[in-house]
Amino acid sequence: MLFEIRALGVDQRVNLRLEAADPVDAADQARLQGLTVLDVRPAGRLGLISFSRRARFPLGLFSRELLALLNSGLSLVEALQTLDEKETKPETRKILGGVLKRLYEGESFSAAISHFPDAFPPLYVATVRAAERTSDLPQALSRYVAYQEQVEQVRKKVLAASIYPIILMVVGGLVALFLLGYVTPRFASIYADNMERLPWASRVLMTWGGFIEAHAMNAGLLLLALLALAVYALSRPALRAWLVRQLWRLPGLGEPLRVFQLTRFYRTVGMLLSGGIPVVTALEMAGGLLQPELRLRLAAAAATIREGQSVSLAMERAGLVTPVALRMLRVGEKSGRMGEMMEAIATFHEEETSRFVEWFTRLFEPVLMAVIGLVIGIIVVMLYLPIFELAGSLE
Repeated sequence: MLFEIRALGVDQRVNLRLEAADPVDAADQARLQGLTVLDVRPAGRLGLISFSRRARFPLGLFSRELLALLNSGLSLVEALQTLDEKETKPETRKILGGVLKRLYEGESFSAAISHFPDAFPPLYVATVRAAERTSDLPQALSRYVAYQEQVEQVRKKVLAASIYPIILMVVGGLVALFLLGYVTPRFASIYADNMERLPWASRVLMTWGGFIEAHAMNAGLLLLALLALAVYALSRPALRAWLVRQLWRLPGLGEPLRVFQLTRFYRTVGMLLSGGIPVVTALEMAGGLLQPELRLRLAAAAATIREGQSVSLAMERAGLVTPVALRMLRVGEKSGRMGEMMEAIATFHEEETSRFVEWFTRLFEPVLMAVIGLVIGIIVVMLYLPIFELAGSLE
């Protein structure tokens, strides 16, 4: 769920939006970013689902265009002026103008963009701030662009794999509702005088049809109320967190979900380490990508690292590694290339996640089609079974 947070930074008040399971989780994520939380509330009026979405700042496109301009020899201010001049969207121009204004006032680029947390997330600000120490902003932007492209690629694969099953379930559900709510009441009126002679299953179905025909308006209102209640319930953080916990407990599904979250986590930490951010800071900043249970383990691992233990040992004790990740972390510690190893771990497990998504899709889609076909087939058979029996008795 999306939360709006008002907080105090080092020298300013900031407003930001975070995805979190509940308000406590959102506040914890903000504190991990070094902010003092003043207020946390669900995004949207009265905590209900918001149907009006603000235009999002195109961070990926902005980074790619800024990188291209910097590589062509323009200064940072000239590059931002160019982007501001070509922009047509008022909200984006407002943000670019605000950044330029603060640069003119003498602020650093990282400090300037930190005034716009809705457009520039903390990971981006930290990456830029680390690059300013080494005067290597193009390299940092290149790393962030590559990071975003990798994350987006995995997200698109998972999303594409889920679209077809969702369409199947929606269409199958609508067909079943049509049969139960429209066709069955028509058949019930036909069989009304011979109800006792019907098979038991058909009699139950016809009784349902008669009820729907007699109380059509009430049944429709009840269905709409149940749908509204389901949408409202799913918007509640507590219920969504409970559903996520149940998914993680499903045999064969919990471990792939855990690996998927760890993959994003390792990808993010690798990018931050490559940008020169200390390991404990990088772990804490990337902790918002993990679910609450794993975030608690990460906090324990960070405390262990502060005490002087190795990253691989701390992560192993916290249960935040796979066998492959553990070995690669040890190699990274020996070679001093921990950032590269974190990204290599993410790449390895992204391929593993892609294979699992492909396998699960191939298995789940035919099973789902069979279940939907079976349900619809049973309804149709029960509707026409009395006609078949009547035809047989006439022979």
